Amino acid sequence: MIKKIMTLFLDTSVIGGYFDKEFERDTILLFEKIKAGEYRAFVSTSVMTELKKAPERVKNILEELDCELIEVIPEYEALADEYIKEKVVGETSRDDCVHIATATINNIDVLVSWNFKHIVNIQRIRGYNSVNMNNGYKPLEIRTPKEVMVYER
Repeated sequence: MIKKIMTLFLDTSVIGGYFDKEFERDTILLFEKIKAGEYRAFVSTSVMTELKKAPERVKNILEELDCELIEVIPEYEALADEYIKEKVVGETSRDDCVHIATATINNIDVLVSWNFKHIVNIQRIRGYNSVNMNNGYKPLEIRTPKEVMVYER
């Protein structure tokens, strides 16, 4: 049996988590596994735009990861607007919605985030996935780096 490599969409909080005392251990471990080819990582042009505001050391982390870049297109933005219209989150979380829509439409296995307020939150996840299913998409797994890791037995 051929083992499929899990695909991950990295949101901006995961990249910043590399330098955050609370999240660095699990983020660094995840990045090591991505570099080793155990996961296939994606980011979007929306993530890259958000990173323009980040410190240089955060921006430089992505260069080491070999992530595939997904260009944000109107279809992703339209689904993001649906999340807001259905009040999953407010207008100020539109960038987060674009990340979720991009991962959903591209059939990414898991969106990985440290954003507990707007993304990795059971009520939000249920809301995003309700909108996804109502629009003909499959549910999206949304997890923290810690939850994605495969630990040795």
